[in-house]
Amino acid sequence: MDARGQSCPKPVMMAKEAVDRGASRLEVLVDNPVSGENVTRFLKGQGFQVTRSEGPEGILLTAERSAPPAEVPEDHPPCSCPSDAPSKAPMGLLILSRTLGGESAELGEALMKAFLDTMRQAGTVSVVALMNGGVFLSLPDSSASDTLKEMEAQGTRVLVCGTCTKHFGVTDRVCVGSISNMFEITSEVFAAAKPVVIG
Repeated sequence: MDARGQSCPKPVMMAKEAVDRGASRLEVLVDNPVSGENVTRFLKGQGFQVTRSEGPEGILLTAERSAPPAEVPEDHPPCSCPSDAPSKAPMGLLILSRTLGGESAELGEALMKAFLDTMRQAGTVSVVALMNGGVFLSLPDSSASDTLKEMEAQGTRVLVCGTCTKHFGVTDRVCVGSISNMFEITSEVFAAAKPVVIG
């Protein structure tokens, strides 16, 4: 599989999808050492032997299942993908910013998109509520809006703070979710088994 050009954690998630479908042999092509290490660690944790070769096309990881998935000590998981977590209890996400972190807006936007995509693939989020700067994620020019649409199509409720969209003057540009209010947002997020506040 060609995972070049895919941002973290997509290469690991692509490998996981193949393993979940029953693949016993994989070839994964990545374009950076970090992706190579992450995919290798995940596959080894699933009982694969992995060889690595570098060439002009990128880093080729060849993996063959040599054993059932390894029993991994709790203090050293092979991959911190949410979908590997033992509990599938529904999460409620309250997102207060359009980025993760504050040092670089560009990096923060990419990290937020990767986070939401990982949560979408895990399928454990019952509600995403966007408040304050988080409402910008619901606009068509946000790189995360398509991921939010996919989450909504999977059954995740997406709630967008109406007071916040009015404050920023973007209510008529919201392209995903439904305009909501503080009562509904707090009720929905904190009724989830695992409420998480980001930002």
